[in-house]
Amino acid sequence: MDDTNSRHTEKMRKIKAARDRMMQTKTEERGLIIVHTGTGKGKSSSGFGMIMRCIAHQMPCAVVQFIKGGRATGERDFLQEHFPDACKFVVSGEGFTWETQDRERDIAAARNGWEQAKALILDPEIQFVLLDEINIALRNDYLEIDEVVDFLQRQKPLMTHVVLTGRNAKPELIEAADLVTEMTLVKHPFRDGIKAQKGVEF
Repeated sequence: MDDTNSRHTEKMRKIKAARDRMMQTKTEERGLIIVHTGTGKGKSSSGFGMIMRCIAHQMPCAVVQFIKGGRATGERDFLQEHFPDACKFVVSGEGFTWETQDRERDIAAARNGWEQAKALILDPEIQFVLLDEINIALRNDYLEIDEVVDFLQRQKPLMTHVVLTGRNAKPELIEAADLVTEMTLVKHPFRDGIKAQKGVEF
C-alpha cells in the first residue's frame, strides 16, 4: 500500500511540475469569441452557465436571444427577475421558424437582434455577451455571416467575450472563433416520444 501511494505521489508531482511549466507560458489575456454548436443538448445551457459565472464575478453581461424568443424560458425569467441590473436581456426572436412561417418577419427580427447585439458588444461597461441561437439565424441566412465575422474580428473590444450558440455553426464562424465546442447527440428522449421537460430544456 505504501509503495502504491509513493508511486502515486511521485506521478502527481511530475504532472504538477509539467503543468506549472506550461502555465508559465500562458500569459495573454483577451476577450474570446466562443462557439457552442452541434446536434446535442447543452449549447444554450453552457452559455447561460457562463452568464452565471459573470454575475458571480461582478462582470456586467448581456444576452440577446434569437429565434426562440416566443416562449418563456427559465433562464430569461430567472435573470430578469433576480439580476436585471447585472445582465441585460434582449429577446429578438418570435419563436421557432416553423412556427412563424414568415421569412421576412424572421429576417427583420434577426436584424433587430443583431443591431442590439452590436450595441451591447460595443458598450464599454459590458464584458460578456451571449448570442443565444444566433447560429440558427446565420444558417438560415437571416444574417450575413461575413458581416457578423467581420464585426467580431474588427470591432469587438479587445477584452469583451462573445458566445454564439446554436447547431450548424458556419465554417467561417468556426474559423474565426478562439474556442469551439461541438455537443454530440448520443441519446435523446424526444425519439422515445417524450416531450420537452421544464427545467431540462426550457
